[in-house]
Amino acid sequence: MRIAIISDIHANLPALTAALGFLQHHQIDNIVCLGDIVGYGAQPNECIELVRQQCSHAVLGNHDAVAIGSLPLNHLNAPGKAAMRWTMEVLTKDNTQYLASLPLLLEHENATFVHASPFKPEFWTYIDSPFKAKDVFAAMNTELCFIGHTHVPGILCEKPGYFQLRKGFRFLINVGSIGQPRDGNPKLSLGIFDSTDWTYENYRLDYDIQRAADSITQNRLPSSLSRRLFQGM
Repeated sequence: MRIAIISDIHANLPALTAALGFLQHHQIDNIVCLGDIVGYGAQPNECIELVRQQCSHAVLGNHDAVAIGSLPLNHLNAPGKAAMRWTMEVLTKDNTQYLASLPLLLEHENATFVHASPFKPEFWTYIDSPFKAKDVFAAMNTELCFIGHTHVPGILCEKPGYFQLRKGFRFLINVGSIGQPRDGNPKLSLGIFDSTDWTYENYRLDYDIQRAADSITQNRLPSSLSRRLFQGM
């Protein structure tokens, strides 16, 4: 089975549309979304509706949790708060209910899918170093765990020195961000996992950044949220 994993869309419809268009040509069986469908960007309803149509599974992200009121607004930084206030005003009742229905974590095809960490996922910990991953590996019930949250793609093995999947070892895989990459590369990021061949590939794709930035500007959201799309930061 070939599973595409996407994360951190952040209401960036041009990026999500580009990602889904790419996946149509890659014999994908399932698409899993790791959360943060909303926040920062200016097309939250459109992105939620596409996720509902195209993804077989999805989990809750921290921005999604703020949008439904299960996390306080002060969980976010200043631009994030401004965008979230606007998001909460424009979200439809149906889409808000959809976000509220999402689990924090799911297990499928001997893999764990979670936004931030399988260890106390409700704490929304940023796993950005091997030291922080120790508790994560201990909490894993599967050999693989796919995460987002940091917006930086990468692979971390419980045993140092392995960067390609290998049976018998546990791996933590960050698929990066669809809508707001933060590794200095503005191209959207997604992953494809083949559970039969036990392989994983990260893909970086171009999309219409100007269109996404214009939608932010037109809706009078903080200008920093549009500028950072061009910088991948």
